[in-house]
Formats: sequence, structure tokens, C-alpha cells
Amino acid sequence: MEAWLEEKWIEHRKRKRRMNRWVFGVQALLLVAFILLWELAGRMRWIDVLIFSYPSKVGGQIIKDMLNGELWPHLAMTVGETAVGFLLGTVLGTLLAVLIWWSPFLSKVLDPYMVVFNSMPKVALGPIFIVLFGAGFTAIVVTTLSITVIVTTLVVFNSFNEVDSNLVKVIRTFGGSRRDVFLKAILPASFPAIVSTLKVNVGMAWVGVIVGEFLVAKIGLGYLIVYGFQVFNFTLVLSSLVIIAIVATAMYQMVVYIERKLIKER
Repeated sequence: MEAWLEEKWIEHRKRKRRMNRWVFGVQALLLVAFILLWELAGRMRWIDVLIFSYPSKVGGQIIKDMLNGELWPHLAMTVGETAVGFLLGTVLGTLLAVLIWWSPFLSKVLDPYMVVFNSMPKVALGPIFIVLFGAGFTAIVVTTLSITVIVTTLVVFNSFNEVDSNLVKVIRTFGGSRRDVFLKAILPASFPAIVSTLKVNVGMAWVGVIVGEFLVAKIGLGYLIVYGFQVFNFTLVLSSLVIIAIVATAMYQMVVYIERKLIKER
């Protein structure tokens, strides 16, 4: 029986790896096809190259900015702001979710305010943050936190509430306190949701940082996008967007790797 189960498990792993290879292959094929079609459309003037440019021109812009050193300060600033906003947003959002779960009274009081704040356009809050914290790093990070904290809080708090009530009843039956319920039932059951929130926050952090840089920055990838629009250098705009996509993908894959390691250890 054990040999049969082991054989079935090995077959399952092989099918999963085969599927992953197919998925990656199709993804790579779609990306290559898109780049080739974009390049062809630009070369044949099927599109307005002043606005849409084309991949070889965008790649040349990136390489030029890398070699002359102009790219690195902007990239370092944006990545630093994103990392701080991502980490602080995840930690503060999770702690706030724990706090409002711990106090049902506080949960009922804050619930409508969190919903309303989450629905507010964060661009409209940007000028307020600039006045409060100055035109710089702090204002951009706070703009990012205004997005990541509330999203993390709502997702994690909902995962707390969706934990099987029978687990809570068992702990209560044996005389467990609210602390025991949280540490032995709520938190372990919500751990996958908390880790998955990291992946959501990667995108949210980039959105917050770029929005903040649009409003106030004098350095950063968001600033390059705004500058490119101002001087009608749309190749610079697109190259900045490509760099953002590459770095954001790398950050996302790092989070996925951490998620796999943590869940495997648990």
C-alpha cells in the first residue's frame, strides 16, 4: 500500500512539473510573439512610433541609461521606496487586523471607516500627505502605506473571520482564553492568507510609489515617466514602464519563493 501511494505521489509530481513547464513555455511564447509583433508594427509604421516606439528602441534607451549611469539613482530610489512601503504596509496592516479582531467593539466602530477609506482615490490624498510630510521620501512612503495598509487589514481580518468556528469552540470548551484561540486556531489557519497578502502588496506598493512620484518626486522611475511626457520622449516613458515591470516581477517571484519556503516549513 505504501509503495502504491508513493508511486502515485511521484506520478502526481511529474504531472505537475510537466504542467508547469507547459505553462512557462506558453507564457514565454506569448511574450516573444508580442515583442516581435510590436517590433514589426513599429518598423513597418503600422503604429505611431512617436507614441508607441518599438522594443529595439526601448531596449536601446534602457542600455544607454544604464551605461551612462543615469538610470541607477532613479531605480534605487523607487525600489527603496517600494520596499519600505511594502514591508511597513504588510506589518502594520497585519497588526491592525489582529487589533480589530481582538476587540469586536473596535471592529464594529472601524469597519465603515475602513471601507470608506479604501474606496477613496489615493491620488486625492497625495497633496495632503505632501503638505504634512514634505515633498520627498516620507510623503511617497505614506502614500504607499495609504494603499497597502488598508488592503492588508481587510484581507487578513476577513481571513480571521473565515476560520472554522468549530476550532474556536474546541479551544473554548477546554477553557482556552482569547489569546489561546488566536495563537492555536486563528493565526495558524490564516497563515496562508497572510502570506498570500504579500503577493497582493507587491503590486499595491508599486502603485502607491509611482502615484507618489507622479505628484512630488524629483528622482525615481515615476519622475522619469512624468519627465518623458513633458518632453514628448515616449521611448523614455515606455523604457521606464518596462523597467518597472521587470523589477516588480522579480519582487513578486521573490515573494512567491518565500511563500513556498514558509508553507513548506509549516
